[in-house]
Amino acid sequence: MIYTKDLISTLKKNKISFYAGVPDSTLKNLSKSFDKLSNSKHIVAVNEGSAISIGIGYYLSTKKIPCIYMQNSGLGNAINPLISIAHKNVYSIPLLLIIGWRGSPNKKDEPQHITKGKITPKLLELLGIDYCKLGSKKDLITLDKLIKKSYKQKRIAACLIAKDVLKSATKINLSKKNKLLPSRKDFLLSLLKNIKKGSKIISTTGYTSRELMQIRKEEKLFNSNVFYMVGGMGHASAVSLGFSLYTKKQVICVDGDGSILMHLGSLLTNGKIGNRNLKHILLNNNSHESVGGQITMAKEVDFNKLSNSLGYKNYFKISKKDKIVPTIKKFLNSNGPSFLEILISVGSMGNLARPKNLIKIRDDFSKTI
Repeated sequence: MIYTKDLISTLKKNKISFYAGVPDSTLKNLSKSFDKLSNSKHIVAVNEGSAISIGIGYYLSTKKIPCIYMQNSGLGNAINPLISIAHKNVYSIPLLLIIGWRGSPNKKDEPQHITKGKITPKLLELLGIDYCKLGSKKDLITLDKLIKKSYKQKRIAACLIAKDVLKSATKINLSKKNKLLPSRKDFLLSLLKNIKKGSKIISTTGYTSRELMQIRKEEKLFNSNVFYMVGGMGHASAVSLGFSLYTKKQVICVDGDGSILMHLGSLLTNGKIGNRNLKHILLNNNSHESVGGQITMAKEVDFNKLSNSLGYKNYFKISKKDKIVPTIKKFLNSNGPSFLEILISVGSMGNLARPKNLIKIRDDFSKTI
């Protein structure tokens, strides 16, 4: 076990005072502790590659090492700037990566995390990145030496932190629920009751897929097929587009604010290429809820103007419970690609199960209803 304050103390000791990253459940005690910092000291990036690039810019301006945090699944997003900009054989930019190691050895986890967890150390080795594993306070001595080496040799360094290692000595305050807004369950239940038989739903990773699965099971609402995405954050709308182009069935993408911001450029492809059967839903609670409740800043985006400028034919918005059903009906009956934004409260159903038997989910989804 390592207390967050001790980790931060080690960073400060090495003159690290700038942080950028993408929230992760393994590192939530760390990222939430940065909330009190100004925007010039802590940036919640839309994706891991952007976080790396922000850190590179910070170093070029200050000659100080930035700390970039992410879940190991985000290493894929980060590889391009790590290799083509920061690598020792290119511009040789020193960075410290703090990586939440989901799927680490001897830890029970989900299939996608176990798959990535096994290869995470090998990926770092292939990238030429020196790293250490943090499991207890004494490992901070190794981290201290690694940072000093990074400064001296102007190389990237990383540390891996497994699930349940990082603890907070004080209670972490999560985002507060807005009781005036509909819940995720309110909307998903109404959606399932109003969609046409045979419709296809592709849902983003996190609480969205888990609640959707739970509601379908509890309410016995099986008039549609659902592809629950357990990973690939930010790619739900692109998967939906690819599927929709080769079917006449209505294809409904259920997205989240953190997810949609991660690869926002996909909306342009959706708007310009998407057919009338493509329907894109954004569940917006301005929060990375499933990994600690960090703010996404999605509330600052005018998705009406954005979606229209990117080629979506229609935009709808819901912020009250009594508007859910009539708006859903108009949305589903519209000629797409159409975009629906619903403002929801923070908070989820209790005791949520996770999608299992992923191959069966794939095969059932691909069948014609």
